[in-house]
Amino acid sequence: MGYEEFLKTLEEPAAGVPPDLRSPLAALWHERAGEWDRAHRIVQAEEDSPSAWVHAYLHRREGDLSNARYWYARAGKPVASVPLDQEWESLVQTLLEKRA
Repeated sequence: MGYEEFLKTLEEPAAGVPPDLRSPLAALWHERAGEWDRAHRIVQAEEDSPSAWVHAYLHRREGDLSNARYWYARAGKPVASVPLDQEWESLVQTLLEKRA
């Protein structure tokens, strides 16, 4: 699945998250579909670096920068300073590329 195809799945969120998405991408899908709590629960249950990175983004999105900094450190990533939508796009594209 490419980035444009990922975006198309969000046009009809009632159809649900695509079944083949790993947890970090599924969390980003849910967040963009307006389900922040569900996205947070998904990545909170994981221990891997990509999930920690998405977890950091989610806390940055909610405005909890202290918590976000913690999760960026857990992910081994610098604290993002780009606009939130740009970070979301970058996360999705990076995680989709790693699937290929």
